[in-house]
Amino acid sequence: MKYALVTGGSRGIGRAVCVKLAQMGYHVIINYVSNQGEAEKTLNLVREAGQTGELMPFDVSNQVEMSHALDMWTESHPDEYIEVLVNNAGIRRDNLLALMPESDWHRVLDITLNGFYNVTQALLQPMMFHKYGRIVNMASVSGLKGMPGQSNYSAAKGGLIAATKALAQEVGRKNVTVNAVAPGFIRTDMVEGIDEAVWKKSIPMGRFGTPEEVAELVGFLVSPVAGYITGNVISINGGLYT
Repeated sequence: MKYALVTGGSRGIGRAVCVKLAQMGYHVIINYVSNQGEAEKTLNLVREAGQTGELMPFDVSNQVEMSHALDMWTESHPDEYIEVLVNNAGIRRDNLLALMPESDWHRVLDITLNGFYNVTQALLQPMMFHKYGRIVNMASVSGLKGMPGQSNYSAAKGGLIAATKALAQEVGRKNVTVNAVAPGFIRTDMVEGIDEAVWKKSIPMGRFGTPEEVAELVGFLVSPVAGYITGNVISINGGLYT
């Protein structure tokens, strides 16, 4: 049995990634914080794809909560390890920096950057011990070019990109790859409130992307054939920013 963990896997891109990994033969561990109903829908889709899965609720920014959940899993799987990690959990709290509450700054960075550290650090040593692992971090076009009204989100995703490049150099000799995917406008809950008709005019492809298109890229990066790709940030944005 091969195991993959997707943080923030209950909806949107996370859900599509869970289904893709199931199609690739992985037992999918679906992380979520509070929306158990949506997480169970994802689990049902994983099972419809012909694979097994399980739910693992915890807040990625809460190290105690996260450690307890992963320790419980490790105790029940003493001879196995999670070989694929997709750090997908993230939130938006958009505002001009001059008007941004301090709590919105910290919450966005806590989930993306502290969440990356907490979960990745916990799973990294088993990957290195087994000399095989795949880590994919969900960045954003905002982390590459910056977006007005998203100083917190851009800082978080930009930091995640830098961490991706650094970690890839640390673990490459252990056959662990670390890459980032940087989506543009993808039709999910994360783009609620954004006028698609206006924004798609600035996208050469003339449309928003789909979660399934992002999931296909993630599936390639975690596959054995992508074993020589590491430390990269791959944009998937319809030509919005290159």
